[in-house]
Amino acid sequence: MKRPAQRRELAAQAVAHHGVSIALACRIFGISETCFRYRPRLAAENDRIAALLVGLTQAHRRWGFGLCFLYLRTVQGQLWNHKRVYRIYREQELNLRIKPRRRLVREKPEKLSVPALPNRVWSMDFMADRLMDGRAFRLLNILDDFNREGLAIEVDFPCRPVGLSAVWNRLWSGVAGQKPSEWIMALNMSVIRWFHGPKNRGLP
Repeated sequence: MKRPAQRRELAAQAVAHHGVSIALACRIFGISETCFRYRPRLAAENDRIAALLVGLTQAHRRWGFGLCFLYLRTVQGQLWNHKRVYRIYREQELNLRIKPRRRLVREKPEKLSVPALPNRVWSMDFMADRLMDGRAFRLLNILDDFNREGLAIEVDFPCRPVGLSAVWNRLWSGVAGQKPSEWIMALNMSVIRWFHGPKNRGLP
């Protein structure tokens, strides 16, 4: 719903440009003829306040109403009432300005290298879940990064170092013609802590 001053302006435009009578224009825009003929005494001064506010917000894009009013009062010495200035500030829709977003400069992550041959880079990670009876179990997944082949999935309540060492010994021994891996990439800090545990957890 537009303000009476805005409807008065629309009615005046309808009368001036479309040949509509004043009575009809007032009925269309929902104002009285008294409102149509009303001329605010401080219109020129209000226009000056609006121009000053627009100029301040364009020169200082981070300023809100508080800083603009403080500048007009203390620097320029204007004695306008803050309610009047704020009303004009809102009429100019300066309170709806969109603040620009600060874009964070992010470093581009390095692309993961794809090994040229199988059994060069293995990835391992722990996963956890619970059974319907509430017992927790963990899984150790080991993948070959070359062809995404699942080399082993070890399940236990929870995964014990002895069982995990057996998995590694089985893979490292070259089961089914596999050769030992040159690199191991851990995707979880718990895997790294386990791998670098006492006596290397019995790994060759």
